[in-house]
Amino acid sequence: MSERDINDLPEGYIPEVKLPDGYVPSEKEEYMCPEHLEYFRRRLLQWREDLVNESKETISNLQKEVRDVGDEAERAQRETENSLELRTRDRYRKLLAKIRKALNRIKDGEYGYCEETGEEIGLKRLMARPIATMTVDAQERWELRQKQLKEGR
Repeated sequence: MSERDINDLPEGYIPEVKLPDGYVPSEKEEYMCPEHLEYFRRRLLQWREDLVNESKETISNLQKEVRDVGDEAERAQRETENSLELRTRDRYRKLLAKIRKALNRIKDGEYGYCEETGEEIGLKRLMARPIATMTVDAQERWELRQKQLKEGR
């Protein structure tokens, strides 16, 4: 997410809950109270807007780029840079899908709870990764199963 403030939201955004400036969810509050949900909703919306803007910049830069480069080494360098940039944008595309899913989970009242166990994911984990859908333990079990499936092939 950019360095912009959590209250610097996308144009047209209408908050569902008024948050004080500098608000950060606290463990002292009820878990996933309206303030928590609004805080994470704002973070996710801002993150989505930042990713979309960066993607637009990339597309614009690639379209403006001069294709007629005389030197083969320079052309190879530019192709490598473009390939890396496009891979990054593909990761952003996948991340946007996860952000959309997290926003839907907020709307459905499921945000902050593990998809696998139904337990609280925890504020610290959500602060670090607002798109988390599982507790750390559930995520580790899932990753271990994935690894075992890969090795069993």
